[in-house]
Amino acid sequence: MVVLLWLTPNVRASDSAPDWLRAAAQQKLPAYPNDPVAVVLLDEVQTTVQNSGEIDTRHRVAYKLLRSEAQDQYGHAVVQFDNETKVASFKAWTIMANGHELAVNEKDALETSMTSFEVFTDDKAKVLSFPEANPGNVVGYEYVQKHRPFLFEDDWWFQDVIPVKQARFVLQLPPGWDFSTYWFNYAEQKAQTSGNQYTWELNDIPAVDRESEMPVWEAIAGRLGVKYFPRDPALRTRTTGSWNDLALWYAGLTQSSRNPSAQIQQKVAELTSGITDPIAKIRALTDYMQRQIRYVAISIGIGGFQPHPAADVFAHQYGDCKDKVTLLSSMLHEIGIESYYVIVDTDRGIVRPDYPSMHFDHAILAIRLPDVPESAALFATVNDPKLGKLLFFDPTDEYVSLGYLPWQLQDNYGLVVTPNGGELVSLPLLPSGTNRLLRTAKFSLSPAGDLSGEVRELRWGGPADEDREVFLAAQPSKRAEIFENILASFFTDYTFAGGSLGNLDKYDQSLIVDYKFIARQYASSVGDELLLRPRVLGDKYTSLLNLFTGQKPRKYPIQFEEATRQDDVFDISIPAGYVVDGLPKPVQADCEYATYKSETSVVDGVLHYKRTFEIKDVMIPTEKLPAIRDFLQQVAADQQSAAVLRRATP
Repeated sequence: MVVLLWLTPNVRASDSAPDWLRAAAQQKLPAYPNDPVAVVLLDEVQTTVQNSGEIDTRHRVAYKLLRSEAQDQYGHAVVQFDNETKVASFKAWTIMANGHELAVNEKDALETSMTSFEVFTDDKAKVLSFPEANPGNVVGYEYVQKHRPFLFEDDWWFQDVIPVKQARFVLQLPPGWDFSTYWFNYAEQKAQTSGNQYTWELNDIPAVDRESEMPVWEAIAGRLGVKYFPRDPALRTRTTGSWNDLALWYAGLTQSSRNPSAQIQQKVAELTSGITDPIAKIRALTDYMQRQIRYVAISIGIGGFQPHPAADVFAHQYGDCKDKVTLLSSMLHEIGIESYYVIVDTDRGIVRPDYPSMHFDHAILAIRLPDVPESAALFATVNDPKLGKLLFFDPTDEYVSLGYLPWQLQDNYGLVVTPNGGELVSLPLLPSGTNRLLRTAKFSLSPAGDLSGEVRELRWGGPADEDREVFLAAQPSKRAEIFENILASFFTDYTFAGGSLGNLDKYDQSLIVDYKFIARQYASSVGDELLLRPRVLGDKYTSLLNLFTGQKPRKYPIQFEEATRQDDVFDISIPAGYVVDGLPKPVQADCEYATYKSETSVVDGVLHYKRTFEIKDVMIPTEKLPAIRDFLQQVAADQQSAAVLRRATP
């Protein structure tokens, strides 16, 4: 995250815009759909690789600003750098609609950290604000960087959330070097070759439209992955030829990181004292890692990849994701349990099995389970033909207990690193039954239509993790507001009558959420009848129907967070003097990705409503969207259906 503090630049009218920017500004633009705020006129990257392994990058970008909102996102230029990457030059210009030209340069730039989350990092940025970044004007910038990468791979991101008129990537290699390419979400394009220079040029690239519930745009956008192959054997270790090569490189960075200290050994003995069950020992260590070792990142240079030694992490009682993995692995080794680094990307769809690359931003652990009876609670387990039974665990996420995985890591890929190499594995999508919500309630309906009662929700897996994070982040005195916000999403006139939480800090147990309320005029009065909606609480994703209401068809898949099963069981006592004159019909809706079933009955003056909703898969491709739309329409109709109560006595 770049933290921007806007400063007034020292604008110079005497510094004329370069010819490339003037040429870009003269381009004729077509009529674009969706009224974009701006258009990329030119995005050009020139990468020159030296025999030494140093790389020079010249980046030129030009925008035509079309609407006033463009200033927030495109009113400035940003260049990133660190201790291994130097900014040789940085300039920016504005060509106004009347032809007047304005310029700023590196002396006017604001330098800022790239994050406010980590304690310290050498990732920084220089920011230049374009003068007169107003609609109708053209802005552009150019910078030159010199850097010596840890790995010889690069990405050309040529597609954006706004249209791109022209994009160009130029690769200059030394004699004897070679390269390979991989095209993501775009048809392969051949390079124009001139000696050791290779040029790819694209024109009129459509915008990646933002659609709700779509995968992250980086997984949708077109880009080109490039790898360089040097002739110098000493430099070839920086080339990622295969997943095994990547794993070997990472194993080399971590080979001595997990060496234990006497203090670590003593702590392990203390935490596992008196415990004989191996799984219970593992749980004691994972609980300690999640609760007691704070997340703090110190990332400098190769430290972005390489963890700190386990002894240092334990001594300081803090570390980032790879540090926590390192310490936990060291502690597990002390009880005879082997484990392996797993590097992952927290966004689905970024890592592709057929393109080995260091597109990872997180580290977790694969714990090799001992030969013990099956445990029903260890859901995030994969049987690997080489390494045996591996339990994937994220020691950074304090709310997700052993046996589960955070939703964003499920149905994803992770590179398992062993001393002898490694392989890319498919991380499991946990079954719907592991992410449960069981909501039961007893209500009483008054003749005036007021509904009062109490609700109990049992949550485990993902639904429990989500609520725990919300409630634990709030002060106890503020938690009533959370209950009230929940009720406000279902009722217009209500009174919250109290609530309580069970097992809030017992992460390996079901979260219990109890609350009471009164909803006034919940049932609508029509003459001698009351219209009562049996589905009192809970919406089953029917808001997604808004995704299908536009005039144009949806472009991208819908992505759910996780597979889940949710059950509602409501009993509503009918007021004296009323009888049931009509009930909603039972519903059974099914599609490839989800199921829904509901039924309503009446016994001894009590209306019973029961339903089950299940999501079985998380990625719905575009060709399957009509099926999920039809399914959700059936769910929505059932949620709004009403029972008719008629007054039987005067």
